Amino acid sequence: MSKKDKKMESILTETRKFDPAAFGTEFVKSGMTFEEYQTLYKKSIEDMEGFWGEQAQSLDWFKPYDKVWEKTDLFPGKWFIGGKLNVAYNCLDRHVNAGNGDRVAIIWEADEPGEVRKFTYSELLKEVNKVANGMRKLGLKKGDRVTIWLPMIPELAIIMLACARIGVIHAIVFGGFSKEAVKDRIEDSDSRLLFTSDETVRAGKFYPKMADVAKMIDDVPTIEHVIVVKRTGNEVPHTDKDIWYHDFIDGISEECEPEQMDSEDTLFILYTSGTTGKPKGVKHTTAGYILYTSYTHRVVFNYQEGDIWYCTADIGWITGHSYIVYGPLANGATSLMFESVPTYPDVDDREFNFSIDGYRFWDIVERHKVTHYLRLYQSQMGLYTAPTAIRALMRYGDEPVNKHDISSIKVLGTVGEPINPEAWTWYHRVVGKSKCPIVDTYWQKMFTGRDHWLTETGGFIMTPIASATPTKPGSCCLPFLGIKPVIFDLEGDEVTEANEGGYFCMAQFYLQFANLVYPWPGMLRDVWGDTERFKSTYLDRYPGYYTIINQFDYGMITPEMALDEMRMATIGS
Repeated sequence: MSKKDKKMESILTETRKFDPAAFGTEFVKSGMTFEEYQTLYKKSIEDMEGFWGEQAQSLDWFKPYDKVWEKTDLFPGKWFIGGKLNVAYNCLDRHVNAGNGDRVAIIWEADEPGEVRKFTYSELLKEVNKVANGMRKLGLKKGDRVTIWLPMIPELAIIMLACARIGVIHAIVFGGFSKEAVKDRIEDSDSRLLFTSDETVRAGKFYPKMADVAKMIDDVPTIEHVIVVKRTGNEVPHTDKDIWYHDFIDGISEECEPEQMDSEDTLFILYTSGTTGKPKGVKHTTAGYILYTSYTHRVVFNYQEGDIWYCTADIGWITGHSYIVYGPLANGATSLMFESVPTYPDVDDREFNFSIDGYRFWDIVERHKVTHYLRLYQSQMGLYTAPTAIRALMRYGDEPVNKHDISSIKVLGTVGEPINPEAWTWYHRVVGKSKCPIVDTYWQKMFTGRDHWLTETGGFIMTPIASATPTKPGSCCLPFLGIKPVIFDLEGDEVTEANEGGYFCMAQFYLQFANLVYPWPGMLRDVWGDTERFKSTYLDRYPGYYTIINQFDYGMITPEMALDEMRMATIGS
């Protein structure tokens, strides 16, 4: 069959464009322009090391790096060689030292309406230090692994930052996963410690945690202690390895010297869902990851001091790692965590304006004066049974949104799967009041059977810049700075026309007189304990390239985005 015969007919045609400059808001005027994006993009590709070296100055270093990037046998290479820093220090200490200790770092909205906890940067630093010292007291040291299986409660963020503070590698398991999934991840990572809770609270119901841990603890002999956060206080089974979290930190010092980490030291492992095979532990490292997440958060969303950031993801996924905790806190933002679901409670409550019609999200936005709203509409989050949360909210009409004052919102975001133009325009018109840019972010989507995940890229790689990029409903638009995409067809030839299937990859080129390379600092470095699996999954199909999507189908994304706009941005025209 000829390539001509293999052409596909696109069933998604969208010609509308929304230029943020036309909104005329102060938010848009304060951010990057499209011309500045084009200039920076060109520089980021032609001088990768110079570009990322400049951005790395935004971090606090104990010891400056000697070299920005070094080629290795693996595509990502090594970043910021010789540098020493600490992620928790960059997320906490430097803001306190700058006089911003009283700024709220985390707002936690509980499952039960009206229950809110707030942590300033100073308070969060003290809590993190106590947990870090508690782990050191148990003998944990740099390079050891711990597994965290918690619901969306503040202790989840505190514990992961505590791990980063002392160089302990955390492996967070989504709170809705089974005990078998937790067991598999403990075994693969050889974790010494397990953090969990007595139970999970979700939409007014209690779900087991310790009851499941008690059933599997004998099968994971590497676990020396189980630290249990008391979330509900209900009677639950226990093991002889249990320590209550409040006892674990009782009497512990609030001062903890941060470990000086090498730039390429492992920060965390995050496992793919693994429903079709052995879980794959994606390894992210220290300097490159915190730089990329903080830079994308700051630039793409035009974050400004005093903004209230609300990402509705779960920290158990990479979106929550990057854009609830690490990225926002590195920028000194106030980040909002939400434990529940937007349709709970499902009875009318006049005090909080909740009803079955999905009022609660908008009540949260109104009460906390949210400025940046990132909507995770990925079905595997467990927030909805509908295909997407946007559609789930749309079906209740405009009234639930219009009953609340959400005028504080400056920018909207989506992530997790393609958004159809109808949902995009509803989001723009009803939630954004036709004046908020929508940042439709694309990460990575690898498919194996029913599995898909975003974990590898560390942050989004295709995205509009909120203040700069003319957007098209259903399109994630253009590559982020430093990202060089290319599409191959099934025969291994580069795709030059629309409506062909293929593989979405990232390029790595070497020229005779100019050394052009296109990895980015936030990408994964390896698969934990299985470099051969890393190579076979991401590198072997097209030598010299990193495979982003396997079995790519242009039906997922408009041909205009996939080729014409992407190529335009690449050449800076």
